[in-house]
Amino acid sequence: MDAANTAAINCLLTKSTNLTTLTPIWPQTRPQIFNLNFSTNPSNKNVSLLLTNCSTKPNVNRENAIDENLTVEPSSNSRTQKQAKPTSIQSLSSSHSLFSRGLVFDLGTRNSWDSLEIGSPVVKRYLSDDEERWYMWYHGRSGENPGFESIGLAVSSNGIHWERGGGAVKSGADVGLVMNCSKDWWAFDTQSIRPGEIVIMSSTKVRSNNAVYWLYYTGFSSENVEFSDKSLEISLKNPERAHIVGDNSNEIEGKSMILKSLPGLAMSQDGRHWARIEGEHHSGALFDVGSDGEWDSLFIASPQVVYHGSGDLRMYYHSFDAENGHFAVGIARSRDGMRWVKLGKILGGGANGAFDECGIVNPKVTRNKKNGTYLMVYECVASDGERSIGFAVSSDGLKQWKRVQDFPALKKSEENGWDCEGVGSPCLVQMDGELDEWRLYYRGIGQGGRTGIGLAISQGNELNNFQRWTGNRLVNLVLDDDEFNISLRAIETGSNS
Repeated sequence: MDAANTAAINCLLTKSTNLTTLTPIWPQTRPQIFNLNFSTNPSNKNVSLLLTNCSTKPNVNRENAIDENLTVEPSSNSRTQKQAKPTSIQSLSSSHSLFSRGLVFDLGTRNSWDSLEIGSPVVKRYLSDDEERWYMWYHGRSGENPGFESIGLAVSSNGIHWERGGGAVKSGADVGLVMNCSKDWWAFDTQSIRPGEIVIMSSTKVRSNNAVYWLYYTGFSSENVEFSDKSLEISLKNPERAHIVGDNSNEIEGKSMILKSLPGLAMSQDGRHWARIEGEHHSGALFDVGSDGEWDSLFIASPQVVYHGSGDLRMYYHSFDAENGHFAVGIARSRDGMRWVKLGKILGGGANGAFDECGIVNPKVTRNKKNGTYLMVYECVASDGERSIGFAVSSDGLKQWKRVQDFPALKKSEENGWDCEGVGSPCLVQMDGELDEWRLYYRGIGQGGRTGIGLAISQGNELNNFQRWTGNRLVNLVLDDDEFNISLRAIETGSNS
């Protein structure tokens, strides 16, 4: 990160008592166009991508706080970076998956940083006078180092066709890997990291064009938290990973496995190059788990922050309530976005036999721009471990939450579908216009544990009817009079059904 970015962040940290949210000024990147040159095999120019990161911890090499090596190996000393090919078309490793109902983002290509698993989509939309831009941060891991996860960025002009990168970013216009696990032995995020929320904020004493991206994320360490409850039929794991055939990175025979996780904060001026911000906990996390006997004493995961007003930020997160035997969501509150006070559990497991009997995880809360109410979309856990997606509503976003319905808003697809094993990690985006339309991005798991990111669209004003997006990709051929080249652009023309 350059000196200007670092100075802006330092200024924000010292003058952030009156935070405000700001409209982002996105880098003016355009959707990638493939020059066919009268050939049927479009290709991209190879770009060598390197990653630089800052750390606020004293005596840390700021230029090398995150290893550029895509293998994400903590003990590796290699400084060689593989070349990557940013692309806006999806992985071709599964010929049917590109056009599967609902699937809009597939696994990366072989040897890419996200070739084994993807998930945790955090999707943001921005409209300006002359363009529409979508950003999606997500977690991924590769087959080379399946025990470690990283965070990446993809961009889109319509929220359906995404540009991605197989390697680490270098400039403010690149896409791909943007953040690796910490290499500091004392840190809380040495094993895996997953994005929770992106908030663009500044203070009244910092100019708006110096706005900073605040990334709240889950960090996992290698510390195991042993827990065994034979009454549970589901396998309790943290991080919750798909059961990928041949992947034993999260298996302990005869036991459920929990890696201790805590909430973290990082900041950036371009959404790509991140500086970790040290929290009050000795590991650098924002805060610790609860004391013995408290509902969140095992781990803290999926921190998602909503800006309610000046001096009032709310964080929603999930843990496992061992005493009651279910996953649950709690809330914490902050004035400055860095020091938090827990307010307790706000939503737990459903009734016996319900689709969320064993609780809810990965909450995402959105404030309705039309009526000011709060919507929580979450991943539901049934008694047999099946995952689906449900909704709850609240008038103030605090403790008065009520489930929208007693059935899932989105369930796994039928047999042989790309998400036939389960759906979860939802992210809700409210669209502009007279119609009350919402987009629901989510992680889907299919046969063999193959993961992808899907899209469902609301039908009508009620949040109990989401249908998976389907559509066709048209080829628009444009003749370049100057160079006599033909360009190929993918255009959204589909509808949901």
